[in-house]
Amino acid sequence: MRIDFHGSEKPTLGVEWEFALVDRRTRDLRNEAAHLFARAKPRMPEPEKLHKELLKNTVEVVTGVCDTVGEAMADLRRTLQPVVAAADELDLDLYGAGTHPFASWTAQQLTEGNRYEELINRTQWWGRQMLIWGVHVHVGLPEQSRVMPVLSALLTYYPHLQALSASSPIWAGVDTGYASNRALMFQQLPTAGLPFQFQQWSEFESFAHDQITTGVIDDLSEIRWDLRPAVKHGTLENRVCDGVSTLSDMSALVALMHCLVIWLDDRAAAGETLPTMPPWHVQENKWRAARYGVDAIVILDAASHERLVTDDLTDLVAQLLPTAERLGCAEELTSVLDIPVRGPSYVRQRRVAAATGNDLVAVVDSVVTELREQL
Repeated sequence: MRIDFHGSEKPTLGVEWEFALVDRRTRDLRNEAAHLFARAKPRMPEPEKLHKELLKNTVEVVTGVCDTVGEAMADLRRTLQPVVAAADELDLDLYGAGTHPFASWTAQQLTEGNRYEELINRTQWWGRQMLIWGVHVHVGLPEQSRVMPVLSALLTYYPHLQALSASSPIWAGVDTGYASNRALMFQQLPTAGLPFQFQQWSEFESFAHDQITTGVIDDLSEIRWDLRPAVKHGTLENRVCDGVSTLSDMSALVALMHCLVIWLDDRAAAGETLPTMPPWHVQENKWRAARYGVDAIVILDAASHERLVTDDLTDLVAQLLPTAERLGCAEELTSVLDIPVRGPSYVRQRRVAAATGNDLVAVVDSVVTELREQL
């Protein structure tokens, strides 16, 4: 099976940001995406930047093809303004986190469409449980032959992204003990989770052929890996991050993802064989970051060296700074180091829960307020 990766001439950037819709009074989820669309889209210069998702309680805001992190953030802000205004009229707020702390999956409604119906028909209980939200970042790559080496090497930095973005500690009214419950929930779907580590594009083509032949997928979009090639866009799509509640966290995370991909691709283009880790180390790192967040001690390499993820992050940012300067996002990249200082979202949510006697409505309030304060 031949799959053509339509490479990007420039290191372009695209962001997809998922939000839950919560009631302004009860803070529970509401299945109101269609009503929000009806009000918001007529006010939007580019209504195609507001998307539906699996459930009616969810909307997704996307950017166009951007050259810089700053451009992407300005794009998101422009799109969010009419969406938030429409939500106000419906007594709704946008909620940006990986999971909702107390909503019941049994009350959620499926968005109409054959694609979504087939997913639920196949995955049943696990599919219906997917009250999860995330952020997807596309980075343009020029050369098909380097996509898989870059993807495999990027898995070394998976725990850094997971730890920084973790925002799903509470599920069904209970603190799970995990920084990111979303990470472990999402991988229950049969084509989701960590990607296979292929070095040649032909290996990916063989894999996709087998998946289609055996009926696992009908098209490539149903490969729901945490990192995957988006062949039509000519990008590497990073789907590691939990939902994000602030523009400041978002700009830092997008800068980190942009720089990592381009830094690795530059090295591959220069003839370097990119370092990778055994799949068992990658799998363990995902679990550690989901469990412990920024307190995770992560495995660094195939030689089994370990280090606190935040200590490694400091050195990583220094390594990436020349790339960031070239991409015009040095300030945003450096701000990554501020996230552990103020606490990632999972830490902030737990602080609110502890301060209010585990008032989960207050937790939702805090997440909603963080977004509103930066719009």
